[in-house]
Amino acid sequence: MAESAQQPRAARTGTGRAKVLTSYDPRTGEVVGDFAIMGAGELTRAVRAARTTEQWWAALDFAGRKRWLLDWKRAIARGTRDLVEMISNETGKPRLDAAVEVTLAVEHLDWVARHAERTLSRTTRTATRFRRDRPGSIGQLPLGAVGVLGPWHNPVLAPMNSIASAMAAGNTVVFKPSELTPGVGAWLADSWNRLSPSQPVLQVVTGDSGTAAALCKAHLDKIAYTGSLAGAREVTALCAQSGTPLVVEQGGRGAMIVQVDARLDTAAAAAIHGAMAHSGQHPAGVHVVYVADSVYEPFLELVAEQARALRPAADRRASYGPMVLDAQLDVVRRQIRDALTRGGRAVVGSLESIREPYIEPVVLTEVPETSIAITGEAVGPVLVVNRVADMDEAVERVNAPERSLPVAVFTRDVRSVPEFADRLRTGLVTVNATPVYGVNGPGRIRDPHSLLEFSHSQLITEQRHRDPLGTFDNHPQRLRMARALFRLRHRV
Repeated sequence: MAESAQQPRAARTGTGRAKVLTSYDPRTGEVVGDFAIMGAGELTRAVRAARTTEQWWAALDFAGRKRWLLDWKRAIARGTRDLVEMISNETGKPRLDAAVEVTLAVEHLDWVARHAERTLSRTTRTATRFRRDRPGSIGQLPLGAVGVLGPWHNPVLAPMNSIASAMAAGNTVVFKPSELTPGVGAWLADSWNRLSPSQPVLQVVTGDSGTAAALCKAHLDKIAYTGSLAGAREVTALCAQSGTPLVVEQGGRGAMIVQVDARLDTAAAAAIHGAMAHSGQHPAGVHVVYVADSVYEPFLELVAEQARALRPAADRRASYGPMVLDAQLDVVRRQIRDALTRGGRAVVGSLESIREPYIEPVVLTEVPETSIAITGEAVGPVLVVNRVADMDEAVERVNAPERSLPVAVFTRDVRSVPEFADRLRTGLVTVNATPVYGVNGPGRIRDPHSLLEFSHSQLITEQRHRDPLGTFDNHPQRLRMARALFRLRHRV
């Protein structure tokens, strides 16, 4: 969703209605492929097929689904070279970054296939003498048919977090990739269909934002969305109209805190990678670094040195590729201009670093906290490094934004981090590492919650003894017994 800002070109009929979506390489402008823009009819057929297949897929036991998923994992692994090429062509990522993404996606698929039974299988519970809990069991059952809306910046890893988890939990999946990366989505669905052409457990529907909206309204059992804040708002509104449950994985580059005892070379390398990976278009990483005053100068020198060594380009040796969205070039331009106008200082790069479709590394410092370079959405290879007097000031600045974002803490005193993290208003704290790949949001890799997200609980209870309260027989002796048990249990 919110893909209208991403502007892929589409062939149109005489009525003006788009029919074909064309995917382009953002580095060269060359055509990657043409894909259908699916409408209501195609969506209806896909959902109907998912509903039919869900009965077969859910009826398999965990071991049966595990065998299918591990076969699929091996098929993806064997085709890694082709998939990496497709990712690189549609996103402009260097092949190394694309290969890392595929590797993590395959690892997650392997993990959920092997851990679904342990996480979701039925467990028993026993009753206690004085509690009214009934003995029984709790199990996790599939939801049914699930829709997944994937982003363009991590077109395999981000949706695979949901796709693999949903399938391992026993659901069928209808996957709508970003309109910028339809080829990646089609590749994933084809890799499954080659294994099981008669059982469309995973289907792909390609198209624009209208296709995504139709999927949200298709009365599936859940929608999983990964993407921008604006897109999350659109999807939430659409799912509310149809009453469809929604899980949102909304990324965002966060903050880094460098304490006085940190290994500065390690922290500087992490800051640069967290800010510059995939041209700063990655959904996680680092936007601003708060550095203790006593180590600010040497840290800034290390950051500047490493930033100057990076080179954006289209060739295989490039550090990162182009900006994919034209609109984000203007966002970065406004943020740099605002930071400099408000008194910020450019350490590396400047407005001249923007050379469409590339942006060379930009490092800013002494940027006021009110600047949109800090408060705005981080969408380019720009890093802000600001000094703080102490860790109290660092906490205050990190907690200032209305939206909670990841925080990376760099320190040698690892044992002190939990107490320090209690003061931070965030759901994710990483220690001596930046959250770039697969650790942000509810779709984190190797996380049991990703399986539970696509299942629902079923409780079976058993009444083994006569319940003194489950009857209309209101004999005074029963009331006295109940009062005695209450006093004994709660010591009143």
